Amino acid sequence: MLIGHVAVALGAKKAAPKTSFGTLLLAAQWPDLIWPFFLLLGWERVRIVPGITAVSPLEFTSYPFTHSLLADFGWGMILAGLYVIFKKNVRGAFVVWACVMSHWLLDFISHRPDLPLYPGSQLVGLGLWNSVSATLLVEGGLFVIGVMIYNRTTRPRDKVGEYSYKIFVALLVLIYLASLMGPPPSSVNAVAWAGILSWIFIAWAYWIDDHRTLATRPTAPPSPPPPAEPVI
Repeated sequence: MLIGHVAVALGAKKAAPKTSFGTLLLAAQWPDLIWPFFLLLGWERVRIVPGITAVSPLEFTSYPFTHSLLADFGWGMILAGLYVIFKKNVRGAFVVWACVMSHWLLDFISHRPDLPLYPGSQLVGLGLWNSVSATLLVEGGLFVIGVMIYNRTTRPRDKVGEYSYKIFVALLVLIYLASLMGPPPSSVNAVAWAGILSWIFIAWAYWIDDHRTLATRPTAPPSPPPPAEPVI
């Protein structure tokens, strides 16, 4: 998933309002953010096989260090531990860990059986990507919900907070639709470098959050005082 992982980060802002959207997106996307480096180093492998699923032409032949359930649990613990050390926020750390773990869960729903539970284990996956319409329904629905939650949890401080966020959302949708309708990648290196460029969205998410503040519930107007007792 692409916008599905972003949806988790957007929605997680409500659970951890003091945690930056950039940190939440970093956690939700973490396996995909480090995977391109493992790919270029030859530690993990992928093949381009057009038609292997209706949504993605990628055959993930080996990625146990970034996408196995056990590895993601470990990465989640590392990120959560670092967050506690630097931010002293246990609640936020738990949400960071949950965001990392959500990545494996959403991939389990969408991928064909290619996800390991641990290095060398059997491979699992429910195969949502075998249907474009089902993928659009599920992932698009998650994204809409995530955007709605973030909209209700935060409000812009200024024009940057308003328009940078709107452009962020619109650009993600355009990239997502282009990936569904466009040709397969030209090479594995092109896949890896496209993944590395996605770090730009992490920096962008921090910038957005710096220009937004938590929305406050409107307070009810004070009740009028009771009428004075007549003086007799």
